[in-house]
Amino acid sequence: MSGLDPAIAARLKRNAEGLVAAIAQQRGTGEVLMMAWMDDEALHRTLTTRRGTYYSRSRGQYWVKGETSGHTQQVHEVRLDCDGDTILLVVDQEGAACHTGDHTCFDADVLLG
Repeated sequence: MSGLDPAIAARLKRNAEGLVAAIAQQRGTGEVLMMAWMDDEALHRTLTTRRGTYYSRSRGQYWVKGETSGHTQQVHEVRLDCDGDTILLVVDQEGAACHTGDHTCFDADVLLG
């Protein structure tokens, strides 16, 4: 059971796996850094610790951004979009946001520029 405030939980529109998309954006520049998944517990942990905490679908477990890499996210704002199906985290990113080592997950593959 999650410690997420029931009023917040009631506003979330989850996918079939019980997850909500979460976008991390750099504070100050607005640069989009990454997308990951959250469930109620990951959102609760993020709100209480101010560290980007996500749910890994492939590993079936929670992960805190930077816990092993040192590339941490200090969360300054958390916003829910108008539909309740996407969470925006405004963060200070330390080091690379992408697991490939790129600054953002959107650096390498420009489809239209």
